[in-house]
Amino acid sequence: MSESLPTDITGDELADSLRAIDDASPLVQHLTNEVTMNDVANLTLHWDALPVMADSPGDAGEMANGASAILFNIGQVPEGKVEAMHEAAATAAERDIPVVLDPVGVGATPTREGVAEDLLEAVDFSVIKGNYGEISALAGVDAEMKGVESVGEYEEIEDAAQSLAESTGTTVVASGVEDVVATADDAVRLSVGHERLSDVVGTGCMLGATIAAFHGSLEDSATAAVHGTLAFGIAGELAAEMSYEGPASYRTNFHDAVSGFSPDEAAELDLAHRIERVD
Repeated sequence: MSESLPTDITGDELADSLRAIDDASPLVQHLTNEVTMNDVANLTLHWDALPVMADSPGDAGEMANGASAILFNIGQVPEGKVEAMHEAAATAAERDIPVVLDPVGVGATPTREGVAEDLLEAVDFSVIKGNYGEISALAGVDAEMKGVESVGEYEEIEDAAQSLAESTGTTVVASGVEDVVATADDAVRLSVGHERLSDVVGTGCMLGATIAAFHGSLEDSATAAVHGTLAFGIAGELAAEMSYEGPASYRTNFHDAVSGFSPDEAAELDLAHRIERVD
């Protein structure tokens, strides 16, 4: 279930969340696509969580018994992986384990829409994270997807995110130039990140993994979504402050920035101008 969105977040509170991950070393199970699997696993580890990529029928449900959080990413939807998702979800429901959905490319093909609809009907997700187009498509709003990329204008993305949060009873993260986090009751806009993140394939998948890592050690889904999205965007900014030649070296910087983003560094941040409640 979603909770009230935190808005008056301090650097100390974000630091506490980072310490919580370090203290808990949560096991995050990923049922994700092969394109970005290595980056997702490494980034999870860089947040001080433990990744496991158990995504086959049988093994997925069994591994979920020891997971602190689970991420479903439908960037690829072979039949066996979808079956494994439903198995892991059943275990998660029995053990009250939070499950995060990243509906990659939903709205682009009827197959992906069908997979997402079946999962939404069967699973009580703690967080749904997608780009503007994916969130709009799930909310039943006109969306324009080109492959897995969101294109077009989404001037009412906050309304779409809140509508999806209300219909699913979950917390929704819509990632874009500005990230939106919404529950059924309210929404906030986060001003974090760097334009270079859009030059690297898989940053959306890595954001989903980040939220799952935070949720593995933070009980409240809204706090995990907001704090995870903030930390991810700030790491993107820190990566741009390092020397790089192009997208490949920026990608390396980003992993280094996440790994080096310490609670002490977070405690020094002024976050007041980063979060705006949407009226």
